[in-house]
Amino acid sequence: MKLKRRQFLFFGSLSTLGAGILGLLGRQNRNYTHSAAVANTVVSAQPKTKDLLLRFVSVADTGTGDSGQYSVARAMTKYHSQKPYDLILLAGDNIYTNGEIEKINEVFERPYASLLQKGVKFQAVLGNHDIRTENGNPQMKYVNFNILGRFYTFRRDRIQFFALDTNDNADWKNQLIWLENELIRSNATWKIVYGHHPIYASGVYGSNPNFIKIFTPLFQKYRVQLYINGHEHHYERTKVINGTTYLICGGGAGTRPVGHSDWTDYSASKLSFAAVEVYPDRIEISGIDSDNRVFDKGIILT
Repeated sequence: MKLKRRQFLFFGSLSTLGAGILGLLGRQNRNYTHSAAVANTVVSAQPKTKDLLLRFVSVADTGTGDSGQYSVARAMTKYHSQKPYDLILLAGDNIYTNGEIEKINEVFERPYASLLQKGVKFQAVLGNHDIRTENGNPQMKYVNFNILGRFYTFRRDRIQFFALDTNDNADWKNQLIWLENELIRSNATWKIVYGHHPIYASGVYGSNPNFIKIFTPLFQKYRVQLYINGHEHHYERTKVINGTTYLICGGGAGTRPVGHSDWTDYSASKLSFAAVEVYPDRIEISGIDSDNRVFDKGIILT
């Protein structure tokens, strides 16, 4: 994310704060990511694996109401009919262009009507477009986004999720203190953090050096295995970086070009979403396009 001078100075001071609060050194995490070769296989229904803890979907940069969003929404619905899930992480830019809540029917309720009717729960965070109207407050009050605060946590079985406000005007001081305290208290087997903006990315905006300084050591210290975000309109899964895999799923309605970095395991400019299956000993990640084809598979092992 390119920063204006004011933002750069702010994050520069935040970086120093983060170093003091979080520490720049953490113990090594033994988790690693295994990448499986995938040749555009079509998703097929399979019997539920007996040790599956949770299956969920993640998608971002969705709220356009145009054909791209509908095509991904249909693929998400079809995937649900084959492999049921009841949770979607909605990683920001939920309503384009300015977060106008009056558009909620056309950019959310209609595209995802089938999933909402099936009881699938969306857990959203705010993106940079969402805060353009009343700093995102109308979206925070919208019941189907289930936003429990500017930053919040919730748990499913042995998995704990930490939802962040990664916008420039976030309450960074208190959010970082909160996040570390929640990570200290957590006894979850799997810790998954998500927000709108990338930490590592090979797209239009690229990696955020200040976020790398703040979050990478924190995630390493407290064994956060997965970070999920949008903002970049592509799909990208990194190799393990100090114990954490970084997953971008911003192709929920449109795409932009993406490259490939040394730490990239797979990247693609595709209308797509990510499907995640969590087991006691592994997390399986699938990149699924609007034709319901699996174009990427990755496994995070303990």
